[in-house]
Amino acid sequence: MIETSVEKAFLKKYPEQVVLVTTISKTGNPNIITLGWSMQTSFDPPMLAISIGHTRYSHFLLNEIPEFVLCFPSEQQKEAVIYCGTHSGRQTDKFKETGLVQVKSRYVKPPVISESVAAFECKIVSKLKTGDHTIFTGEILVAWISEKNLRRLYNFGGSFSSIPDIKT
Repeated sequence: MIETSVEKAFLKKYPEQVVLVTTISKTGNPNIITLGWSMQTSFDPPMLAISIGHTRYSHFLLNEIPEFVLCFPSEQQKEAVIYCGTHSGRQTDKFKETGLVQVKSRYVKPPVISESVAAFECKIVSKLKTGDHTIFTGEILVAWISEKNLRRLYNFGGSFSSIPDIKT
């Protein structure tokens, strides 16, 4: 092992999962953010965590309405993933601009994104400030999977692609 900068070492993490997370404003306007930092945190009860920068619009929305839907995007959603990660919902309607389709959630206000590989409706149960980000932990209220055999999208460090599916 050789010592290096944190930034250079972080480049060795790829490929990493990428997710789309929906949030919603008090006035009912949904938003989508692309995230690389998410993980499962508990089996019982089932929980997921996402990490969002303090300056992001979705961070503001999660403090207003503590609910989100985490969606694993399909390879067909590549352009939308890039768009949602490079534009702010403060100025644009990301559903309209990307053509992603909203599906009414069963238990939370933010919508599910149609054509996702899988989606999880979550209610925030805890928050942890970590430097310039906050980790939001959400209890999974219901999980969804696509009826189609969709391939999941990953971040390869500047490019996005799918990897072969694991047989289950």
